[in-house]
Amino acid sequence: MKVVCLLLVLVAAVAADKIPDFVVSGKCPAVDTEGLWNQQRSEHARYAGVWYQQAITNNPYQPNKKCNRIEYSHDGQSFDAKTCGINAEGNLLRHNGKIYPNPLGVPVLSIDYDGVFAAPYTLLDTDYSNYACIYSCIDYNYGYYSDFAFIFTRSATPSDNYIKKCLDVFQSYNVDSSRFERTEQGSSCPYDALEAL
Repeated sequence: MKVVCLLLVLVAAVAADKIPDFVVSGKCPAVDTEGLWNQQRSEHARYAGVWYQQAITNNPYQPNKKCNRIEYSHDGQSFDAKTCGINAEGNLLRHNGKIYPNPLGVPVLSIDYDGVFAAPYTLLDTDYSNYACIYSCIDYNYGYYSDFAFIFTRSATPSDNYIKKCLDVFQSYNVDSSRFERTEQGSSCPYDALEAL
């Protein structure tokens, strides 16, 4: 239902000649989601725990602009997600969501946050202990698509090698690394207060 609503919004936007800037001409890159799924499925529990967003592509569904701390708890099948950070107005903000196997049997996870449509959630690469390169891409009719990419690390102040590793992974899928904006992390972030939200 949420996808249908999104498609109606996109159709209305196209009809009004105002396509949202995150919907672009082209199509999603070819990703071996089945291969990744088969490789990662037995390791999903290792993805649980705390992550820090280090970089993101343009995403109107992510209101937090800095200090993003993501906590996943795994129940054996899916994840409960708690994302906390500071929005553009400087306020602490929490969003709750779920990550779960795609209900239509497609070999990929789906992410579903409060107030946002469900979308694919693909771990392009992760070692579970230091970094994760996350990608979400949706093809639409008439040669349009939208994609969102994230770089997460276990440390709020990681080695730049982990950021570069993900940028290289995204580049291998023709996701331009210049699209990424770094997320402010480190000593200026109130992590204790964010954890308590």
